[in-house]
Amino acid sequence: MALYSPLRWVPTLYFAMGLPFVVLNMVSAVLFKDLGISDAQIAFWTSLIMWPWTIKFLWSPFLELYRTKKFWVVATQLLSGVLFGVAALSLHLPTFFSVTVAVFAVVAFSGATHDIAADGVYMAELSTEDQAKYIGWQGAFYNLAKLVATGGLVWLAGWLYEGFSADGTATFDAYVRSWTVVLMILCATLVALGAYHLRALPSGGSAAEHHSLREGLSGLKEVIAAFFTKRYIWYYIAFIILYRLGEGFVMKIVPLFLKADTASGGLGLTNQQIGLYYGTFGAGAFLLGSLLAGYYIARRGLRRTLFTLCCIFNLPFAVYAFLAWFQPSSMWLVGGGIVVEYFGYGFGFVGLTLFMMQQVAPGRHQMAHYAFASGIMNLSVMLTGMASGFLSDLLSYRFFFIAVMLATVPAFVITKLVPFTYNDKPNNQ
Repeated sequence: MALYSPLRWVPTLYFAMGLPFVVLNMVSAVLFKDLGISDAQIAFWTSLIMWPWTIKFLWSPFLELYRTKKFWVVATQLLSGVLFGVAALSLHLPTFFSVTVAVFAVVAFSGATHDIAADGVYMAELSTEDQAKYIGWQGAFYNLAKLVATGGLVWLAGWLYEGFSADGTATFDAYVRSWTVVLMILCATLVALGAYHLRALPSGGSAAEHHSLREGLSGLKEVIAAFFTKRYIWYYIAFIILYRLGEGFVMKIVPLFLKADTASGGLGLTNQQIGLYYGTFGAGAFLLGSLLAGYYIARRGLRRTLFTLCCIFNLPFAVYAFLAWFQPSSMWLVGGGIVVEYFGYGFGFVGLTLFMMQQVAPGRHQMAHYAFASGIMNLSVMLTGMASGFLSDLLSYRFFFIAVMLATVPAFVITKLVPFTYNDKPNNQ
């Protein structure tokens, strides 16, 4: 296998991309829940700190001017790793919540910058055909990070908590110690990935020959103007927002729902149980869904498969409505529901990613326009996430998930009618 073979760097690159995003977006909710923070505060602040992923297009042109895309990938992986170590220490402070949120906000900026450069490497180094070929691997390992974090790390936090509390440590202190270990593991993992990519990652192209702040600002204006003059762009923006609208609502609430006691309408699961369900039931389903979707799209083409991908992505949100309504105690029903949801998520997510790469991003400012499109996507997820805690408190878990199902309907309509600007040919034609 060649030094820069995509299979040497695509899986690890997107695993490194997924870790900070998922930890900040989902795992932090469980962390703060354990430490006694309210659902509304958790949903609001852990959504607000995701803002850099929405506005990352603002500094994406500057990354084109300075150093290589590989440089930015490695630098931000190392920085994010170190910052997770700082967050681990901040849990021991009296004002841990505000300090940890502030550190996580810096991690978010670093992670968003990493995403710009990583996607830039992917698009610069791979042809359109190879992008479709490896999109399943990209999606699988990006979301493997989600399963490792929401499954493995949450399970580990629960296991460590039991060990610390068994030694006579007070409940709050036991949670602090367990999450300290988890965050230090994140620190070590990202630093190791940065060291690996220093050797294994291709450059993604050289920096521009002439660079200045004025050129960067001028480039930003040009990037924004060019983006909004693309054909069908307003339809594409609406499509990007609506495709993940339902997911944006449930992302913050699901771990809180699983952990909440049954009297409050939740399932009353422990951290270990949540980790087990995600890491065991969800992991295999998700990886299978992502890989199958990649080959499915490559064979039939994105135009012919996009509506199917949207259906498989959004329909499984009905699983949580079922779980909230009946509150089953059977591990097979809960685990089976998570299997359905994660297979759908894995299968359907890659469709939106590839659509942005092949229909929205192409042109002179490919990397920046992809960052812009993904920023719009994350804006939808961020705003719905910020509101989700207040909405679930208002409606209760039962009716909240019913409302989410209704919120997915516009996605089906707009996906069915979405136009394609560029030719879309499957690999077998």
